[in-house]
Amino acid sequence: MADEDKSKKLWGGRFTADLAAPALDFTESIAADSRMIAEDIWGSQAHAIMLAHTQIISEEDLREILYWLEHARTEYGAGRLQLRPELEDVHMNVEVFVREGAGPEIGGRLHTARSRNDQVVTDARMHLRTRLLDIGEALAALQEVLLEQASQHTETVMPGYTHTQHAQPISAGFWLSAYASMFQRDQQRLAAAYERTNLCPLGAAAIAGTSFPIDRELTARLLGFDGLVPHALDAVGSRDFMAEALSALAILATNLSRLAEELVLFSTYEYGMLELPDAYASGSSIMPQKKNPCIAELTRARTGAVIGRLVQILTMLKAVPGGYNRDLQEDKPPLWDALDTVDGILRVFTPMLAGTSLNTERMEQLVGANFAAATELANFLVRERGLPFRTCHEIVGGLVATLISEGKTLDDYERVQQLLAEAGEELTVEEITQIVDPTACLHRQVSLGSTHPQQVGAIIENLQTAVAEIRQQLTAARNQIKHARHHTDDIIQHVLASSPLSECEM
Repeated sequence: MADEDKSKKLWGGRFTADLAAPALDFTESIAADSRMIAEDIWGSQAHAIMLAHTQIISEEDLREILYWLEHARTEYGAGRLQLRPELEDVHMNVEVFVREGAGPEIGGRLHTARSRNDQVVTDARMHLRTRLLDIGEALAALQEVLLEQASQHTETVMPGYTHTQHAQPISAGFWLSAYASMFQRDQQRLAAAYERTNLCPLGAAAIAGTSFPIDRELTARLLGFDGLVPHALDAVGSRDFMAEALSALAILATNLSRLAEELVLFSTYEYGMLELPDAYASGSSIMPQKKNPCIAELTRARTGAVIGRLVQILTMLKAVPGGYNRDLQEDKPPLWDALDTVDGILRVFTPMLAGTSLNTERMEQLVGANFAAATELANFLVRERGLPFRTCHEIVGGLVATLISEGKTLDDYERVQQLLAEAGEELTVEEITQIVDPTACLHRQVSLGSTHPQQVGAIIENLQTAVAEIRQQLTAARNQIKHARHHTDDIIQHVLASSPLSECEM
């Protein structure tokens, strides 16, 4: 067969022509892959070291391969490594860089005992694990802001809402710490996603493993993984770790959107319970008085995109048969986009919340204006008069209905006293005043996890401890990756100095 009748692709031995231009444009993945250049180079370095350690390639070949991989790494760090679209993806770009530098005889040995199938998912896992650590650290910073503000407002009363209607008096610290508590579960989901991400598929090859005597545990150690994906077919064909990460991101974004919604509502004139910092709000092009909560509004909107990305990857995966299929090339764009979106929200949300001021006077005004203490009045009658709760519920419900019809509230103590007397319950004005006082209501909530200032203080302390532990775990995980990178670098420098590989600790 004449050379002009053969494909020039590295995989093109059985093909008589290269991809047509439209086909290449349709199948190349340079944009999505470009984020994984560093990971692909590191993965190739570890793979090459393993090949030499198991005597599949010679140490002389290893030295030349590592030289050109290090050169690729330097060029990438300097912004000079240009990815060529005609090479389809980052993996082929790095391999061709080595082949062109070391020559096809030596450079061609790099891909021994591996496939793009296990290579691409290894790169993706390495990149994703770092991004999950980034998200966890950014979320911890937000939790710390929430808890710091909550600790200053354990006695600050505000209305608690159910159905967006006044429910019972709570403290502002109780409200803020609720979101820190919610985000702690997000931390747990991110940690679980990290645990299942940080497993090494390298060595699974195309689908069935390899007939070469490779050492998968060695490459896993050199790349900082916690262990292996043990089943070769599962390793190359599964992306549920990505779906799990996207699920954690979608739930986190949803929780951030809920907080954003309350920031929008509570900053309105009608609520007036907080004010966002000027640096995180915007004005109107026509109405000079406007101060718009655009960061919070965009958070609500972009949450939809994150949820959509989860649906996208689940829909993609639902009909993919076993083993690697090209469908899986489409796994990274939705994941990268969701990571970018959530990371962006967290990094703007935290300073915005740190600069938000609470209008405590307005909170106190609102909590006393709309019968938020009615439940506590019913509870008093149950405790002190021995009545069934349903009877007390009916008495207080009727009392509230009458007060509403008269344009009065529970702060009209003498009228409340008259209505209770008509229902057969005699209370003094002083008793009524104490019962419906919002701050007193806080202090009567004695159950575990309640809005009582001591309970809120304990919640805050426990959450601060949990966030500190999360930070320690994140630091330990990042240090493990850094140590693995340094270990690989030490071996590379040892080999490049023409020293025997056997002298290196593996």
